[in-house]
Amino acid sequence: MRALVVGSSGGVGAAVAEALAARGDDVTGLSRSGDGLDVTDDARVADALGRLEGPFDLVFVATGGLSIEGARPEKALRDLDPATLAAQFALNAIGPAIVLKHALALMPREGRSVFAALSARVGSIGDNRAGGWYGYRAAKAALNQYLHTAAIEISRTHREAVVVALHPGTVATPLTRRYLGRHPAVEPPEAAANLLRVLDRLEPAHTGRFFDWAGKEIPW
Repeated sequence: MRALVVGSSGGVGAAVAEALAARGDDVTGLSRSGDGLDVTDDARVADALGRLEGPFDLVFVATGGLSIEGARPEKALRDLDPATLAAQFALNAIGPAIVLKHALALMPREGRSVFAALSARVGSIGDNRAGGWYGYRAAKAALNQYLHTAAIEISRTHREAVVVALHPGTVATPLTRRYLGRHPAVEPPEAAANLLRVLDRLEPAHTGRFFDWAGKEIPW
């Protein structure tokens, strides 16, 4: 299998790339730190992906951020800041959607292929019982909508393609360092193994859906 991992220098992205390579898959990685890839910049994404030669059977997007430029998740309405909210949407929602826009040309029209992006359970509107974290929640909810909508369109031209949002669980990475005491966490290699088990089981009928690390569907 040929795989493209976008965000391959981050905790989950690096672990997924390593796990794929360890089982013999042909892995290409792109990242901000290694390749200067800014997923919020359409021109840079177009250039980076335009240099690649497809097809890729798997495109895995592991980019994202919880605290952007030091702005911590909001606890109440009084904490809302327009610039911070916009930054959340740019990185966590628009970025992966732009990657999908340009990655589609690298995915085969015939045969099974998968595009998966890391979302988060807190992006589920139906599962939201705690409130707070306005920007991150809303951005992940928007990402889920982008992926669901794109899955419908892509199924018309790539009949065996699977486009999904994935919740990796709480992973012990710099992104979650401040919040690890609240939920059980797994190390990146374990998270990667969990996610790959889910990816390996996906079929075209699963496209446009939202799954957690155990393969259980999460409500929108």
